[in-house]
Amino acid sequence: MSWQAYSLDRIAQELVIKYRHQDVLNESHKMRMTVAYGLERFWGEHLRLRNEVEGQYWKDVWDALVNNILQPGKIPLPNDPVNIEDPPRQETKEQKAEREARNTEQIENMANKLWRFADEHPNDQRVALAVLTQLCDCLVWWTQRYKPKNHNSQ
Repeated sequence: MSWQAYSLDRIAQELVIKYRHQDVLNESHKMRMTVAYGLERFWGEHLRLRNEVEGQYWKDVWDALVNNILQPGKIPLPNDPVNIEDPPRQETKEQKAEREARNTEQIENMANKLWRFADEHPNDQRVALAVLTQLCDCLVWWTQRYKPKNHNSQ
């Protein structure tokens, strides 16, 4: 395999600029720390924050990793859509149980694909983690340069 730059710095810069004025850039530091816990936890963080702009930032970073960096490098990291249903104003206990079961099934399916990826492609998993680490390092670097002045620390 020949060396490929993958444009990590450019992708990170574009993401930081996109979110610069949305008060989420400190998430870059959290992302860098989360890499150490693995791809599964990094991927799942956007779900925890799904109703906040921070969640979209995490998802955009994950999508950039998969679609713009790893796919062109022929690393098949899973990235299935997970559409979590929020509760309606009113629902019965049965409807709630069904909705929660659908949500859980989607999350479990994607998480299991990530676990299988690690088992079936251990070298690709190590590459994906290394690339994600470097992407997050780039995000932190650009965050430190582009964070608006007088920014409230989180």
